[in-house]
Order: sequence, then C-alpha cells, then structure tokens
Amino acid sequence: TPAQGTQGAQWPLCLAAPCPDSPCAFRQATLKADCVNKPFAQRCHDLETVIEEFPAKELHSIFPWLVESIFGSLDGIIVGWNLRCLQGRTNPTEYSVALDFLDPSGPMMKLVYKLQAEEYRYDFPVSYLPGPVKASIQEQVLPECSLYHNKVQFPSSGGLGLNLALNPFEYYMFYFAISLITQKNSPIAHHISPSNSAYFILVDTYLKCFLPTEGSVLPPPSSNPGGAIPSPTPRSPAVPFTSYGMHHTSLLKRHIAHQPSVNADPASQEIWRSETLLQIFVEMWLHHYSLEMYQKMQSPHVKLEVLHYRLSISSKHHGSPAQSSYQALHAYQESFKPTEEHVLVVRLLVKHLHAFSNSLKPEPLSPSAHSHTASPLEEFKRVVIPRFVQQKLYIFLQHCFGHWPLDASFRAVLEMWLSYLQPWRYAPEKPPQTAELLPRSVSEKWAAFIQENLLMYTKLFVGFLNRALRTDLVSPKNALMVFRVAKVFAQPNLAEMILKGEQLFLEPELVMPHRQHRLFMTPTLSGSFFSSWPPTITDASFKVKSHVYSLEGQDFQYKQMFGTEVRNLVLKLAQLICQAQQTAKSISDHSAETSASHSFFSWFKFTPSEMNGSYTGNDLDEIGQDSIKKTDEYLEKALEYLCQIFKLNEAQLTQMMMKCGTAQDENGKKQLPDCIESEDGLILTPLGRYQMINGLRRFEVQYQGDTELQPIRSYENATLVRLLFRLSSALNERFADQMDVLCSREDFVGRFCRYHLTNPHIIQKIRYSPVLKDRTNQNWGPRISLRFLASYRTLVSLLMMYFIASWFYIGPVGCTFIILLGYFLYAIIMTFFYEGWKPHEH
Repeated sequence: TPAQGTQGAQWPLCLAAPCPDSPCAFRQATLKADCVNKPFAQRCHDLETVIEEFPAKELHSIFPWLVESIFGSLDGIIVGWNLRCLQGRTNPTEYSVALDFLDPSGPMMKLVYKLQAEEYRYDFPVSYLPGPVKASIQEQVLPECSLYHNKVQFPSSGGLGLNLALNPFEYYMFYFAISLITQKNSPIAHHISPSNSAYFILVDTYLKCFLPTEGSVLPPPSSNPGGAIPSPTPRSPAVPFTSYGMHHTSLLKRHIAHQPSVNADPASQEIWRSETLLQIFVEMWLHHYSLEMYQKMQSPHVKLEVLHYRLSISSKHHGSPAQSSYQALHAYQESFKPTEEHVLVVRLLVKHLHAFSNSLKPEPLSPSAHSHTASPLEEFKRVVIPRFVQQKLYIFLQHCFGHWPLDASFRAVLEMWLSYLQPWRYAPEKPPQTAELLPRSVSEKWAAFIQENLLMYTKLFVGFLNRALRTDLVSPKNALMVFRVAKVFAQPNLAEMILKGEQLFLEPELVMPHRQHRLFMTPTLSGSFFSSWPPTITDASFKVKSHVYSLEGQDFQYKQMFGTEVRNLVLKLAQLICQAQQTAKSISDHSAETSASHSFFSWFKFTPSEMNGSYTGNDLDEIGQDSIKKTDEYLEKALEYLCQIFKLNEAQLTQMMMKCGTAQDENGKKQLPDCIESEDGLILTPLGRYQMINGLRRFEVQYQGDTELQPIRSYENATLVRLLFRLSSALNERFADQMDVLCSREDFVGRFCRYHLTNPHIIQKIRYSPVLKDRTNQNWGPRISLRFLASYRTLVSLLMMYFIASWFYIGPVGCTFIILLGYFLYAIIMTFFYEGWKPHEH
C-alpha cells in the first residue's frame, strides 16, 4: 500500500537538506513522522493543507522529498506510493485518494505551479537518465532534444556528477515517467492488471489534460493567475557541448520574448506544457537504444562535426569517464528489457497521440487564412507523431522484435505495433451502421501516413514473419498473434497503399542530386516543435526516401515487402500453418483416442504404449478441445488473409496442404518430421529439424534392439526381470532346435508356435524412427520370453483374479487351470482366424 512505500524516504543526493534548526526542517521532520504514524488518507489531507497555507519559499525545500516519497527513489530502493500496484479493486480508499492528490487539478500540481511561478530549479542526476542520453551527455555531446538544452550543469565543488537543472513541472514529470523504469523490479502480484493500476490511470489522465482531443489545455490553477512558466536558465557555468543535430531557435521563445512574462500568451503556455510532457514521456520510455544507432540517422555534416569533436576530446582526456560511458552503453543496450507493463503504457501513449493528431481541424481552403487562424495547439497536432515519436518508437519496436522472448507475452508488443499502424481506428468519424459487419476499407487520405511510415509496415512485418516462423503455431496464443497481424494487413486497400509506397521508394533519383537528397533526409525529429522547419517537400517519392534513410541510414538495403524474398517467407509461414493445423488435428484425435482407451489399470501410471518403449506424448495434449478448435479457426482465417494480401495461388496452397497430408500414416493420425529416405534410412531435412526442435512433430521413439535386453522400466520388478531372463535364456538354449522345427511347420501347430515364439516384425516401425536399415532387419529366431511376468500390471492382474476366484471358493490350483485354459482357447481362436495379426510378445 502507499503507506508502506513512504517509510524511510530520504533526501535525494542532488539536493542538500535544509538547516536542522529551520522551520522547514521541522516541518519536513513532522511530515516524515506522519508517513509512519498516520493513515494514508490523513497524510494526504495534511499535505494538502500545507500546500494551501504555506508560501512557495517554505514549500521549496519540501518538494524534492515529497516527489521522491510519492514516486520512489531513482535507485529503486524507496518504493514510494507504489502506484503501479495500487488498484481500486484491492485498495479503493488509497486508490481514490492518490488519484485525487495527483490529479492535474489536484494539490500536487497546485504545488508545482506555485513553485513554477517563483522560478525554482531542482537538480536531476544525469546518471539516472536513459543509457543513450546519459552516455552522450557524459561525452559532452548534447542530445538534440530541446528538453536538455540549457539544463546541463557542472557539479559543484565536492559534487557527485552532472545534473540537469529542471523547473518544478519538469522535475515532477521526470520522476513520474522514470518511475516506470526504475521501479520495474518491485514485486507485483500476478492478479494485478497493469491497465487498472493508479499509474496507468494517471498516465491517461495527464495525456487527456495536456494533449486534449477537444478544446484547449486547461490553464494553470489560480495560484499563478496569468503568470508565465519561464524556461529554465543555467545556475552555473554551462558545459561546452556539441549537439547531435543542428541548433534551431525556438519560435516559442521568440514569441514569449516579445511579451511581458505576466501577460504571456496562454496558447504558448499550453503548448509549453504539452510539448514538455510529451518529450519527457518519449525520452524516458522510448529512448533506449545505442548512441551509434542514433548517430546512424544523422546527416553527414553533423556526423563529421561530432566525430571531429570526439577526436579533440579524446586527445585531451585519456581514460576519462566519457570514454568509459561508451563501454557501459553497450552493456546497457543488451541488458535493457522492457516489461509488459512498460509496453502497455507506451501503447496507451500511441493510441492517445493518434486521437490527438486526428482531432486536428480541417485545413481552410485559403492558405492566408490558415497562416492567421491556426493556433499553436493545432500546429502541434499536425506534427506531433513524425516530429516527436516516430523515430524513437520505430527503434524501440525493433529492439522488442529482436529481443523479446518467443512466447505469448509478445502479444503486448504486437498490439502496440498494430495500434500505431492503424491511426484510422482513432479518427473521430464513424463508419456507417450498415457497413459495420463488413471490413472497413482504409481511406486514401491515410496514404501519406503509410508512405511516411513505410518501414513501420514493411520492415517490422518481415521481423514478425521471422518470429512467427520460429514459434509453435499449435499454441492458441501464438496462432492468435498470426491471425491478428494478418487481419490488420488484409484490410481493404491497405496492401495496395503499402505497395504504392514501396514503388515510390524504388523510383530512380532523377531530379535531385545524390548528396543533396541525403541532407534533407534527417530532420531533427526530437527537437522542439517550434524549431525552424526545412522547406516543404512536395515530391511523394522524396518524402518516402527521406523517411527510410532517416531511420535506417544512407547505406540501407531495402527489402521489399511484396518482393520475392519476403513472398517466400510468407509461403513458408503458410506451409507452417498447414502443418500446425494437421498437428492440432492429430493431437485432438490422439486425445480423444486416449480418453476412450483408458482402462481400469490406468491408475498404475502406465499405458500399452510403454510396453514397446514408444513415447507419443506431447506437452500440447493438455490444451483441451476448445483451445484446439480456436487454434484451427485462427490459423484458417490467417491463411485466408495472407492469401488476400500476397495474392497467393490457390493451386500452390492446395499442393502445400496435400504435401502436409502425406506425412500422416495409414490411419491419418501420426505425423512424421519432414525427411527423405536414403540407403541408410530416413534423413531429416532442415524443415524436419525445425519441426522437431519446436515440438511440432516427432518420430515415435521405439526400442529397436533385442526386446529381452531393453532397459528395465519403472513398471517392472528389476529382480524378476533378471531372474526371468536367466530362465528364458536357459530354456531357449535347451530347446532351440525343437522350437525351430515346430515353427517351420505349415500346419495349425506351426502357426500356433509362431504366434507365441517368434519376435515382433519391426518392419512396421521403420517409418517412425530414423534408424539404419541393416539394424532393423535383424531376426533372433523363435524363443521363449517370460519378461511379461515381471510387469507389475501382470502381477496385480493375476492377484486380483486369484482374489476374485476365492470369493467363489476356487483354490489357487483351480484358478491357475482356468486361466491357462482360457488363454489356450483365446490363442487357438486368434491363431485360426488371423495369423497375420501382430505377433505376441510372450
């Protein structure tokens, strides 16, 4: 609960505690004591009273401690209120109080705005920023995101490292956003749903408040009436930095500079808060990739500038911390593993940004009218996704596609990706009611979005294909993911627009010089919204190429989604889907057959299949008939959608399905891995090895040697096995010639002896195991085998027969005679009617 998380909260290392004798120190000590002694609701009420009654000068020293006690410490030791685990279903009172206290119009934000009016600054350690940002700042290379400009400070004498000087709003949002990362190791109960947590609800609330889809951003509370929220200014000499990107003067700063701060334009204020909130969320949640990857997307002249600066730095500071930061960055990139909760929060951000962008008012017909009537918020909506989100989200998704485990938890990443690919789902217009049951065609107005996000559709689709080819599609959850992707890409007109985008990218560069083209490809996507914009690009082909090269670099070799290579991957996936359908059917048949054949002796934990050493079990046997039915439905629809997207030939699919069917045996129930038959037996193909590794198919593992010498089983008595083997060996050695003569007779006696004395014909087993043919053709001649008497099942069956016979006053001798007589009659009948039946193993 929140009450447990705030105990023992301490001051951040970057901020010195107030004097012990000051009133602020006494008030802070009182609040800390209340964290231990008072209930959570009472503490929040007391904090609200303090915020309302005391001036900003006294609240200034309490603010860092309060933020840390709410969101936890940056090192994750102090949990804070543990908003990620706080849910209304389990803790309704604390849940409601926490949301009210942290609401955009609640006491905490009133404190933020009260301190904001006084232009206080708070230090945030650079060492706790995401790895790439931290490494670049330590290298004295300033990230091009305007969020860090004019904020990096030299450590004071005796300081512990670089800090960012943040205003109260930035400081609060930094802590709020980064708590999703720093607190991810906190224990979370399995029954907690991340989408119902207080943290998730607060993210949604802040997005709706500061990035509204209707109306404008709410003004700050009355504690700062009409006041401006000034940009932070350095408190100490600035560090000499070079920037990743080109420096641009913010139009917002120029706009505010022409007005007194008291009468600042409210529209500019709302844009400042909106832009700051979005930049913090994107930087904290998505900026988790290597610095080299980031620099790969920079323009050539900026790369040369950064390289020249690094060389000058390295020549002056050998062995400096800046050099070691690059080594730490590689380890960070490999160790960064976003959680499912992290991905769900990013998906919430993506969905809201689509709704925010789609709420843009239609452009007026007159260009002059647009230039005078468009508000800063409307302009912000126009560029919010390509300017702030696209680049980092693309690389974040690439990281997830390449590093996420091959299990069903990938569904969270998949849905985030699909949400980004479908902005039309969050458009305000609704489809006609008559067309709700029909697939909704993607409007041509989304062609520009698809072209400007071409890699999101094509390269990540190829990445998903490679993942799908390595997963077990018999699992309903994995089959559902393939179905979801196929269904989205099969929307009418979507594949055609993607193909059009690829054609635009592949058009030859006839108009613009090669070098000039590359310089326009790399806008500063993370800079301020009001930064200077490059000239408007009207050529569609140029736009697509700019998008691709800005994300992947100038030497990127594009792989066409509708090209031959990817089409072959789709055909492999289609073949895998057919095989998974056959496997699911065989599992269903096997489960039904097993349940029907369970006998009274199944509680002894062995089945007839164990008698011949075979294993036919599968971990998927327990998924149930309903799940198998769902798997079949998902795979069938996914195959249908793939055919629509890639115009697959129906004859090819029919041939493929027939090929899958040939792997079944005569009863159509057992599937073998894909293999070819050679002189030495069956040889696995690469597809067959893949099927065995993933458990899709397997050979029926059977003992192919002398049945008398196979290992002692768990359902056999080891002592009896050895004694009976010696007895059988003595009898076989003593009467070998007589048994050969008897079995060579062609009359009824010969057939009767062959039924009992010859070994099983293992020729039938050749198909089910890739063994050498010369080993399967061995024959040990007629012999007696008494090993069946060492089986616990046989012994228990005999004991039960003797026990039942005793009820009818039949003694052991009489019971033995009846058993032998019954079996003799049964053997005569079986010998007379069916000599070709499977030979007896006795």
